[in-house]
Amino acid sequence: MSETTDPETLDTAKRRKPPAKSARGRVTMTDIARAAGCSQATVSFVLNNSPGIKLSQQTRERVIEAARSLGYAAPAFSALRAPVASFDGLDGVIGFAVDQLATSPEAVVAIEGARQASWNAGNVLLVAQTLGDSVMEPRAIAALTKRGISALIYMTIFTREITAPDYLYGLDIPVILLNCYTADYAFPAVVPSEIAGGQNSTRHLISHGHRRIATITGEPWMQAAQDRLKGYRRALATADIPFDPELVVEGDWSASAGYAATVKLLALKDRPTAIFCQNDRTAIGCYEALKEAGLHIPQDISVVGYDDEEIARHLFPPLTTSILPHMAMGQWAIEQLEAPAAPGRGRYPITKLECPLVERESVRAVAAAS
Repeated sequence: MSETTDPETLDTAKRRKPPAKSARGRVTMTDIARAAGCSQATVSFVLNNSPGIKLSQQTRERVIEAARSLGYAAPAFSALRAPVASFDGLDGVIGFAVDQLATSPEAVVAIEGARQASWNAGNVLLVAQTLGDSVMEPRAIAALTKRGISALIYMTIFTREITAPDYLYGLDIPVILLNCYTADYAFPAVVPSEIAGGQNSTRHLISHGHRRIATITGEPWMQAAQDRLKGYRRALATADIPFDPELVVEGDWSASAGYAATVKLLALKDRPTAIFCQNDRTAIGCYEALKEAGLHIPQDISVVGYDDEEIARHLFPPLTTSILPHMAMGQWAIEQLEAPAAPGRGRYPITKLECPLVERESVRAVAAAS
């Protein structure tokens, strides 16, 4: 989750590379935070001129300069606040139902993306946690519809195909699926492009001369783990690097699993020169195992993570990783409400958003084998 203070110095910010724009070319507060070297909360406080928040003038100026340089169109830059527009056909209230809020930051990030896009158009977002409960979920969604919502965003924490409950089909308002999809393509749906993300992560290591590349996966029943592994294998195949099953170790997304898997990889007769950890928590355990073995990152072994959690930039060295585009997915869901409805029941293609790679200091080039 976002921090509530400004933890980084101006010198640190100057050393950072300006980030690429988010998916769909839209600059977000997350982009500005990375450019300014501060938290997203700090950016929000500055751009919204929040009362009662004490920030240094230096921090305020740094945020404003980063926002301007990235082309962020904020009301705070205008002498007069433009009148608030609203989506055509919406009366200002959008529902957001998610199965789990507390297990990981992804739901909060997606909600914030939807919130930003909603507020920009003068709409309010109402959020309900359902836990996927067969009794309480329909009651929660019924409660939202009784509040007069004009559209519903339906999110799952784990990326997967779902069987949409009958009451979603029965709603007379637009329904958008976030991080999930249905086999009949009855609703607009958006998910991360996980295969491409796994491929890009592995390709990044290959581009630095690595050929003995290991990966620590998530739980194999999860689609994210399956797709990231597919991307890993595709990158190897494209580079004519033979797939070696002993370099693939199953984990469960936890730091302890990352530690155990790394110990197993280091015991190999021909150990890897790089490890692709399929989430950042796994990478934390990987870091600990490597340091305990007296190895240095990236001098001895390069490490890549995935998810770009807050901890990734504070590891030593800072972790190269991929961004899960939940912020952009939340914004995308709101933007679909502007699109004309498909005639009849319709069939909507699944939209996949890129998981951009964030290059930090955990990867080093190795000499090509002779």
